[in-house]
Amino acid sequence: MFLDLIKTRRSTRKFTEKPVEKEKIDSLVEAALRSFSSRGINPWQFIVIEDKNILEKLSKAKPHGSSFLKGATLGIVVCGDSSQSDVWVEDASIASTFIHLAAHDLGLGSCWIQIRKREHGPSISADAYVKDLLKIPDNIMVESIIAIGYPDEIKKGHSKDSLQSNKVSFNTYGIKP
Repeated sequence: MFLDLIKTRRSTRKFTEKPVEKEKIDSLVEAALRSFSSRGINPWQFIVIEDKNILEKLSKAKPHGSSFLKGATLGIVVCGDSSQSDVWVEDASIASTFIHLAAHDLGLGSCWIQIRKREHGPSISADAYVKDLLKIPDNIMVESIIAIGYPDEIKKGHSKDSLQSNKVSFNTYGIKP
């Protein structure tokens, strides 16, 4: 079942107006909280956004690759506590992946918005913009925002032929089957 899920999941950037039900939001949060973490530290933090006004402001977090958030009915801001773990980036990324896969399993669409190491403008980072907007403390770093909603576009999964199998080695780098 997992392989079927990853074969059909695609990023969704167009959403319907239908709001995500509370039960599904609860399931997404549970999936995030069940994600694995280095040494079980769980440095991640999540901010669930349903307010359309806030989603629209967050859609301006960076000049490219976030505008579709204003069309989503839900966003989850994925953060990590840098004072808790030196691998908060990896742990927050894993949690983001769990959210994406759970969304697809629930019949929802989702798309990753990279925030860490991206610019909002010439003098402010996307991280600083989001932190200011959501009143996030300094030690909490923003990894990503996941746009979520009911998809208003249908995309087929990537074909097996399109996978970059040439990037796989066996036993030693560069050794192909």
